[in-house]
This record gives sequence, structure tokens and C-alpha cells, in this order.
Amino acid sequence: MFPLKYGLSETVDSIFRRAKEGKALFVNRKVLTPEYVPDKLLFREKQLNGVAEVLAPVLHGSKPSNLLLYGKTGTGKTAVAKYVLGRLQTETSESKLAVSYVNTRIAGTEYRTLAEFALSLGLSRKEIPFTGLSIGELINRIFERIRSGERHVIFVIDEIDYLVKTHGDGSLYEFTRAGDRIIPGSLSLVGISNDLKFKEDLDPRVLSSLGEEEMVFPPYNVEELKEILKERAAIAFEPSSFSESAINLCAAMAGSEHGDARRAVDLLRIAGEVGEREGLQTIDDTCVKKASDKMEHDRIEEAVRSLPLQNKVILLAVSRFIGGTNTGEVYLAYSSIVKKTATELLTQRRVSGILAELDLLGLVEAAVVSKGRRGRTKRIRLLLEPETLNKILGEDPALTGLF
Repeated sequence: MFPLKYGLSETVDSIFRRAKEGKALFVNRKVLTPEYVPDKLLFREKQLNGVAEVLAPVLHGSKPSNLLLYGKTGTGKTAVAKYVLGRLQTETSESKLAVSYVNTRIAGTEYRTLAEFALSLGLSRKEIPFTGLSIGELINRIFERIRSGERHVIFVIDEIDYLVKTHGDGSLYEFTRAGDRIIPGSLSLVGISNDLKFKEDLDPRVLSSLGEEEMVFPPYNVEELKEILKERAAIAFEPSSFSESAINLCAAMAGSEHGDARRAVDLLRIAGEVGEREGLQTIDDTCVKKASDKMEHDRIEEAVRSLPLQNKVILLAVSRFIGGTNTGEVYLAYSSIVKKTATELLTQRRVSGILAELDLLGLVEAAVVSKGRRGRTKRIRLLLEPETLNKILGEDPALTGLF
């Protein structure tokens, strides 16, 4: 189908040959992906039981309370919710219970979040077009579906804080006030958030209804992460293809941040991919370190790509000063660059605020340095290679011609 010409496939052929002839380290790669929910969730019995107790009333025809699950990334919130709801669905018929799960950050917009919810309830693409309906009309169609279907509906809204921060809490207000509009059906919400403070952005009326029940997920400690990884590794890899030292290093690296099991599992998977590509017999510490470097590189690239245009322009301004400079010089460079784009000029105070945000993301260093009798100033320095930054920013059409 695709003819090979001029020997250009020699490198590709050698990669495929090495993959065929080398030792496969993986038996089941899926168990090291975010989508996988294990048969047993280690160190989360209290949270599993707590969520089950909140949702259990649906088994005797009552509407469960709304529930908010809090905790940092990788603390098991989504896995616990999916596990409990999966078991709940085996205990009741589909005609009586519908469960919908949407990650709002992945959905991207309020419209797509609600559209995914509507489609999961059985509404057709004709009834829920890709665009064209108002948010109010989308909600009306969802409510009518719940009412006519006479089912209890549990809607899991993952990264609910993203929805509130980007689109407000209007749709949540409507959901928490559904009441008589959907009888004999019912709607319960399970919100999942990485941000404990997101409640501050909610209307008090929404908060009082949405936060009927709350649960905080603590970080995993290093020993717990080791046990989680050992269990996953035993399923994911060929016997004797991973070292205990590599498992311990993955756990230590993830535990040193904030007990992030997702990062620990990703680290182990990528370490396995590194080992397999290099034709190794065993995943060792070197594989883990290479995997960590790759994850950090990927994290930085994604962080830059997802920045608003103004932040990208400010980052570009910082990159013009090899070795770093002060906020005033950055602002002058920013002012010069922004004139060449179709965006407004921000104040120096706002630019200083964005520099602080970029510092938190690990893209720049904004360190306060003493100038003796002349006081103190902020030294701004780019933390990634200018060539790498230019390559990523060059993908944005709004910045074309600035390099």
C-alpha cells in the first residue's frame, strides 16, 4: 500500500527488527494506564466504604446525596469513584440506574461537558448536535430525558474545579435545583476536585446543595506507593523483568512530591518502555531516571502549549535575556513584542503577576536578589532552553513571524 523508496526506511526497519527480535518486557501494558481500575484498591478502604455509604440509598429507590471528593492529583479519587459506581451498577438494573462520567478538562468546554452527559443518557447526536444549542436548552433536554426515563442518574464530574473556574457554576446551580422538574427520576452529582479551595468560587446556594457530603483523600506515602507498584508490576511485566530497586525509586520519586500514585505508575510504565526500546532484560534505576527526564520534558512542553497567548508573549520576552534580567527589562521587551501581535498591552503590574504564575509552573525563575543600598529586585530567568521554547511557541499561529 505504501511503497518504500530510496532506502529511507532503513532506520524504521531497524527499529521494527529490534522490536521483533528483542525481549518483550510487557505482558499487559493496560494496567499501567490511567484508565485502568484494579480489582482491589490498596490503602483506600475507608474512602471506598465512605463513597459506597453515600450512594447506597439508590439501591432502595432513594436519591443519594451529592458528594464532593477532594485530594491532590494521584490520590485515588477517580479510581475510587469508578470502582464504587461499577460495583453499584452490578447491584441494580440499567433501567433503574444510569451512571455518567465526564472529565471537564478533557471535554474542554461547558457545552461539550453537558453534551457528553446527554449522550451518555441515550440522547442521539441529532438531539444533541456538536454546536447550536444554548446551555439552557441542553440542560432542558437532559432533564426531560431523566424525567421520561424514570431513572436515578449519578453524574460524576471530574475536575469540577476546572468547569467552575472557566465557565462559572450556572449549570451546577441548575443541576442542584432540578427537583420536581425530573420526577419520577432523580439526579445526584459526584464532583471530583484537585483544588481544596475551589469551593470559594461557588455561589453559596450551589455550595450548600453540592457539598451535602464531602471526603478528602490524603496523599499516599512511599511505602504505600511501593506496594501499589509491586502489585501493578506483577501483572504488567514478564516475571523477573523489573528490579525491586526500580520499583523503590519510582515510589520515592513520586512520594517526594505529594504521594502521587498516578505519577508513580506513569514513571514505571515509561521506564518499562525505555528498557524495552533499549533491548534490556530488566528495568533498572537508569530506566527510571530516563523515564523521569522524559516526563519532565513532556510536562514542560505541555505547560507551554496550554498557556494563554499573553503568557506566551511574556515567556518569549524573558527568553530574549540570556542569563536573566529584571522585571522592568522584561516588560520593555514584552511591550515591543506584543505590538506585533493582535493582543492588548498589559500593565507592568499584571505582567509581574503572570511572571509569578510562570514561576509556579517551573518555566521561569523569579528570584528576589539584594542590590545593597539600592534595595532589592526580582531577577527573572528562563528555565528551559530558548531553542526548545521557540520550537513550541512557533506552533502557535498567533506568534508567527516573531522568531
